[in-house]
Amino acid sequence: MKSLFEKQERLLQNTPTDFVRSIMKEIDWDLQLIGIKGARGVGKSTLLLQYIKLHLSHKLDKVLYISLDNLWFANKSIYDLADRFVKLGGEHLFLDEVHKYDNWATEIKNIYDDFPKLQIVFTGSSLLQILNARADLSRRAIVYTMQGLSYREFINFETGNHFNSITLPELLKNHIDIARNINSKIRPLARFNDYLQYGYFPFYKESKDLYAHRLTEILNMIIEIELPQLRKVEVAYIPKIKELLLIIAESVPFIPNVSKLSHKIGINRNTLVQYLYFLEESGITKQLVKNSFGISKLQKPQKIYLENTNFAYTIAPDNTNAGNLRETFFFNQLDYKHKVTYTVETDFKVDNQYYFEIGGKNKSHKQIKTLNNAFVVADDIEYGYQNRIPLWLFGFLY
Repeated sequence: MKSLFEKQERLLQNTPTDFVRSIMKEIDWDLQLIGIKGARGVGKSTLLLQYIKLHLSHKLDKVLYISLDNLWFANKSIYDLADRFVKLGGEHLFLDEVHKYDNWATEIKNIYDDFPKLQIVFTGSSLLQILNARADLSRRAIVYTMQGLSYREFINFETGNHFNSITLPELLKNHIDIARNINSKIRPLARFNDYLQYGYFPFYKESKDLYAHRLTEILNMIIEIELPQLRKVEVAYIPKIKELLLIIAESVPFIPNVSKLSHKIGINRNTLVQYLYFLEESGITKQLVKNSFGISKLQKPQKIYLENTNFAYTIAPDNTNAGNLRETFFFNQLDYKHKVTYTVETDFKVDNQYYFEIGGKNKSHKQIKTLNNAFVVADDIEYGYQNRIPLWLFGFLY
């Protein structure tokens, strides 16, 4: 155990706290069992270490952070770790990357039941494995989702500013004043394209040159390993899935014709729709559907987007579509805390009450002139007017 505490101390010493993700304030850290799920690279490990450093540094002898790929688990279990830790007076156990350990959900459930005074916080990067284990922990754990950097967080990370997030009603009502305040401190359009290309995952700071390569590795891990292992996707269809992602990246945006796609790939319609659902589950794509009751494995999506714009630049670096990127950005930033659905009237309907039409700086109001609570979201403008709002400003919602 001594070596584990020593490693924790080294990690804490090298963990900066000048920039902290907003989700830290949203988590109820008093709960006994907390889960944090999110794609690889969104900053879950850093979040745990920052929380320990900022809030538990006064009692580090009662705190233990460990990643479950640690060699300590070669001949020991998570339960063994918890048992020893509690006997040493441990109170807070942080388990990082639980998906790297077999049967983790059952052992965490047993630890929760057997050590009621021990707090357990765990993270997982395999969204499919977290979904698989949800039934075991559903009555015990509160699981939070950690998304990539918002545009607001990216700006704060890059500039050292401390812009606060805003609510959607505040944005719609006061967007001119909010934009004026932000523009008085920075030029938000100056960094917007950078964010679309590489600003979603915090590890871009390590090397912008290798960023696309690392994203490609993440996508390949999910498509080539996780989908076949955890969702029984046939390996023979993996090249077709990659081809489908390229089509999505280059489209304006992608409106699936399931019958044609199923014929082209050579699988039946229901299997294809199910594969599309698996891509959504794994965090690679986002499906826009008609209702706000979640997606069904056999529900045909009206439109399909990549989960974030950085994926588009990675998959189709020389052939991205401006309209697709705008809609992907809007969908990504809104869907984190709001219900975003398909509507025939405009590009998106949000929370079943607001209509949004997305476009360039010269986008007209023709599409929304007969609708209430309808807005044009325009790219390449610093300020809006009346129900015309800058696209970049929707990156300040979280």
